[in-house]
Amino acid sequence: MKIAVVQTASTDDKAANREAVVRWVAEAAAGRPDLVVLPEAMMADFAVEGGSVGGLAEALDGEFVSTLRKCALEHGTAIVAGMFERSCDEARPYNTLLAVGADGELLGAYRKIHLYDAFGYRESDQLTPGNVAPVVVRIGGVGFGLMTCYDLRFPELSRALVDAGAEVLVVPAAWVRGPLKEHHWATLLTARAIENTCYVAAAAQNGRKYSGLSQVLDPQGVAVAAVGEADGFATAEISADRLAEIRQRNPSLQNRRFTVAPR
Repeated sequence: MKIAVVQTASTDDKAANREAVVRWVAEAAAGRPDLVVLPEAMMADFAVEGGSVGGLAEALDGEFVSTLRKCALEHGTAIVAGMFERSCDEARPYNTLLAVGADGELLGAYRKIHLYDAFGYRESDQLTPGNVAPVVVRIGGVGFGLMTCYDLRFPELSRALVDAGAEVLVVPAAWVRGPLKEHHWATLLTARAIENTCYVAAAAQNGRKYSGLSQVLDPQGVAVAAVGEADGFATAEISADRLAEIRQRNPSLQNRRFTVAPR
């Protein structure tokens, strides 16, 4: 199976962002991937502190999702991308990852659990958290666990996804730049891969606000494909045989002595 992670920055112009989705999926699809992963908030960028994204939010049958479905069907590839989805609170939508199959059908939606109330920012002022439950979708017989950006700092979620059948953790992000933030990003991606003996596919926004550094890591924590700071995409093969080999050599999931139930 082949995965492409796309790195680019969205704006508050939703039409321009949809055009970017069409362009990047077409470029990435030239390599015939089974899955194209786009960043968090690809539909529209976050508002400035004190602002609101409520007016930008859409339903799952809106223009952004329709664009994803058309792209998936046209290029024969599954797609995961981030959007703001309407919730029962008009001012505070969900930060949602949407997974679309190669046939254009919706595979699942993950509403971000851990909102970024850290490093001087309060995402919970703009957004509503999703239910505490792992979301795993299957593409080509492989389990893909969905998590978003700040979720990466909570290893309990990645472990719950793996326990629910994820063999690949998919991590769209808009990882904010800052002192040591790029170091945190790379370290946490590596840790999630190693501790869960799974693949990790991370697609990040870049530009003035965000760190970029999109990459695909194997179950040993090795980055097998990566993008630097510029716009672009990286493609990597994932192997069921490689996954089984690493889990046999390092059976840490089997050797666990206790588990922690979600709160």
